[in-house]
Parts: sequence; C-alpha cells; structure tokens
Amino acid sequence: MSLARDERAALVATLRNVGPDAPTMCEGWTARDLAVHLAIRERRLDAAAAMILPPLSGHARSVEASYAAKPWPVLMRTVLDGPPWYSPFRPLDSVLNLAEMFVHHEDLLRGGADPTGPFLPRKLSSAMNRALETPLSLVGRLTLAKAPARVTLGSPDGRELLTVGRGESVAVTGSVGELLLFAFGRAPVDVTVTGPQAAVDAVRKSERSV
Repeated sequence: MSLARDERAALVATLRNVGPDAPTMCEGWTARDLAVHLAIRERRLDAAAAMILPPLSGHARSVEASYAAKPWPVLMRTVLDGPPWYSPFRPLDSVLNLAEMFVHHEDLLRGGADPTGPFLPRKLSSAMNRALETPLSLVGRLTLAKAPARVTLGSPDGRELLTVGRGESVAVTGSVGELLLFAFGRAPVDVTVTGPQAAVDAVRKSERSV
C-alpha cells in the first residue's frame, strides 16, 4: 500500500460515514459531487477534458449525471478501486493522487466548518508530511505566483519550504498539509499569516486555485 492508497481508503471510509449529502469545503459540492469528480477524473478522461475544452461541457455534464445516479455503495466502490488498467493515472497513482486524495479528504472532513474560524486538523504521519512537500512546492508556485505579496511558506520549526510572488513580505506558517490546503485556497486552515496588515489581508483574499 502506498500513502496515496492509504489516503484514498481513509477518504472513502469518511464518505461512507458521512453519506452522500454531507457538505464539503468545495463551494456548492456535496459528498456525492466530490465522489463523482474523483471517479470521472480517473476513469473518463473524455469528460475530465471539459475543464480545458469548453465545447465538451455538455458531454461532461451528461457523464457526471450518469455517475451521480449510481447507487452510493457502487460509487464508493468505484472511488476505492482507483484508476482502471487503461487510465494514465494507474502507473502514476502514488505520484499524481496523493495530494488529490489528501485535499479532497480534508474538503470532506471540514465541510460545514466556519471558514473564518479556528480548526484543529488531524495529525499526519511524518512520512505523509514529507511526501506532501513535493506537491506543496508545485502547487504553491502555481497558485501564489500572482499573489499580491512575496509569500514565504514555512514550517513551525523554522524551515522555509517555498517563497514566491512579489511585493511586501508575508509569512505563512503551518504544517505541510495545512500549507498545501492554504495554497489551494481552502478554508478553514490552521496557519498563521504574518506581515504588514494590508498585505496579509490581500493574500488571504487572493484567488488561489490551479
């Protein structure tokens, strides 16, 4: 079992526990919507391509509706099974899916929480924290490139994990998992943001998505 497979199994266990109508951190998405997204991403590249090819949007909606209509236990099994043999995600599952499973698991665990309030995250293993450093670097460079400040992501022990952007210096401190969620624009997250107040407010309000 890889960390990606472990996180996938944990995500599916949470999905089964909360049910298809549970809220998520993804605005407008229920647990069923999240599960449909995960299944289509790995199994229906023709529909997933609609994200970059708008003319396919009608086809994508049709595919999404067909997956959303599946019985919940069947959809859970589909997500748990992961990429089929023909999917390019299968040989690269441990590389491409760790951050995807982690972020969407947190979307589910934090669904319904006050995005402006404090949140106590689950404790991750040291192996998971190390593994998430690579996607954090990749995602952070994409989502924070146009940040309205020079943003430094760092760990509580003083390690600087990434610096990107231009302008006044803003430091975001937290565990690797929380920093990854911050880079994806999720809230609530357990991070501390310091720097000139105007720059801090601007960074918090900035669009951060892939």
